[in-house]
Amino acid sequence: MFDKDTWTQEELFRNRLELKKQGIEVVLVDTILKPLDNEKTIKYNPFEMKEYKKGTVFVFYCDTGKTTNERLQYYKDKFPDYKCISLKGGRGYWRPYFQLLEESNNNETI
Repeated sequence: MFDKDTWTQEELFRNRLELKKQGIEVVLVDTILKPLDNEKTIKYNPFEMKEYKKGTVFVFYCDTGKTTNERLQYYKDKFPDYKCISLKGGRGYWRPYFQLLEESNNNETI
């Protein structure tokens, strides 16, 4: 899960479900002041972000994902007690109605 620095939207949703079971919150961080459709985000604000529980996962996004990926080391240095990830493709690849579907044991979608 944390073996790479970028997550796709699908990885974000899957990992958020898994981490929620472990009591770890995943927060989408808006670095461009453009919230994502149908998703709760926070604005990049280091003072507010340090109020989150240590171990929280911050997923940073911009328009294309390139800038947040380039700045990722800066974010990791600024928030050493948190996990920092970049959203691959950023806002441009965001699909507002994307959702995960559960599969039953016989590989049929529920």
